[in-house]
Amino acid sequence: MGLLDGLMGNASEVDAGEINQALAEVLASNENVMHAYKLIRDMLVFTNKRVIFIDKQGMTGKKVSYLSIPYKSITQFIVETAGTFDTDSELKIWVSGQGTPVEIELKSKLASSVQKNLAQLMFA
Repeated sequence: MGLLDGLMGNASEVDAGEINQALAEVLASNENVMHAYKLIRDMLVFTNKRVIFIDKQGMTGKKVSYLSIPYKSITQFIVETAGTFDTDSELKIWVSGQGTPVEIELKSKLASSVQKNLAQLMFA
């Protein structure tokens, strides 16, 4: 899983320890990365406290948007897997107090893994 997989829309799982170090300034002192997925520059990170969507913007990727959702605020989620002709997978998360879900295109074959990890961390 390298650059070609990213260009083809296949997300890859990234070493949690490596991401733990990279996000040291973002994570709380008692927070650890459990699972992380990368698609070219963007990331989906599951910690023991929350899910973080990292969106690197612009040509250089220096501008970064962090969307953080604590597990206790998630009321429901849907993972739509890829089909034969529609190769995109999608994750929708409803947050308490919001009517519309947060939608993330996974563009991967990791939808079942993402769904399993989210469920395990929400109900731990």
